[in-house]
Amino acid sequence: MLTDHLLKASTQALTAGYDVAMLDLDGVVYVGGAAVPRAPEALAAAREAGLRLAFITNNAARTPAKVAANITKLGIEAAAEDVVTSAQAAVHVLAERLAPGAKVVNLGAAGLREPLEAAGLVPVDVAEEAEAIVTGYNPELLWKDILRAAVRIKDGLFWVASNTDMTFPAAYGLAPGHGVLVDTLRRFAEVEPVVAGKPSLPLLEETIRRTQAKTPLMVGDRLDTDIEGGNNAGIDTLLVLTGVTGLKELIAAEPRLRPTYISSDLRGLLQPHAAPEVDGAGARLGGWRAEVRDGELRIEPDGSGDRTVDDWWRVAATSAWAHLDATGAAATIGALAVPPRPDGEPGTVVSPT
Repeated sequence: MLTDHLLKASTQALTAGYDVAMLDLDGVVYVGGAAVPRAPEALAAAREAGLRLAFITNNAARTPAKVAANITKLGIEAAAEDVVTSAQAAVHVLAERLAPGAKVVNLGAAGLREPLEAAGLVPVDVAEEAEAIVTGYNPELLWKDILRAAVRIKDGLFWVASNTDMTFPAAYGLAPGHGVLVDTLRRFAEVEPVVAGKPSLPLLEETIRRTQAKTPLMVGDRLDTDIEGGNNAGIDTLLVLTGVTGLKELIAAEPRLRPTYISSDLRGLLQPHAAPEVDGAGARLGGWRAEVRDGELRIEPDGSGDRTVDDWWRVAATSAWAHLDATGAAATIGALAVPPRPDGEPGTVVSPT
């Protein structure tokens, strides 16, 4: 049950317990135009250990071939068939509802046109007769087409949205994502779209279907898309701390947002995972003890065992979540709750701060 969802232990490396790692991209595999440190080596080692990799993205603008080419440039082996996009998931939703040859308004970019045509559906302009409309991120989209689409959705045209991401990292800063357009259309038309991207199920189900995974593991850096999506799909999740989630977000996570495992980076795929022991009002693991005192999270060395970065984060999460579940209030970050630096090799002993 999610209401009891704390961290899970694995006595073996995650590569031995799962058959497919479903990898989010931004913040997990790369940040901006560069690979996340140690990601190429970790993913190569995971593949060598027998773990299959699927690269999944809410971005519906780029084709799988382009996504794979970008990943390959970073020194990470990737083919088009290893990539699953929200565009592919959105088209699968449409193909289950519509007959081959049905016309669909494509209010997105080439990343949507390609899977529409591959599924035997016909992408058309917003002014043409159609049985459905699909929307995705498209920086070239004209306002006049948005207006026409809004009216058609309000008049009852079936609508699938690739994702509801409100932002995305552009070269010039954090920019409005496709979710801003979805919100505009939703409010005007008073219609909820079928959403394909995380945390909704279609993208994860599409990935499992394409990879024929039996024991998939969702790997991500965002609680509200990657981890919530994995929980919605009923699969285990690994949160890596190379992206947007920090201590403040982690300790305030409700059960639906909590990961199965936590690791500093993708090397966590190659390791066993210990789970903290709940100790009265706190949690203890690997030389760290965390406790919420008077609503404030405190993390201190307990004098036993090696103190590693990952164990620090695990006791922080476990103690804070227990407090949140018991009181309904998120802990504040105390003076001693300062994350150690996540560098060095796995198992590196770190200072109390």
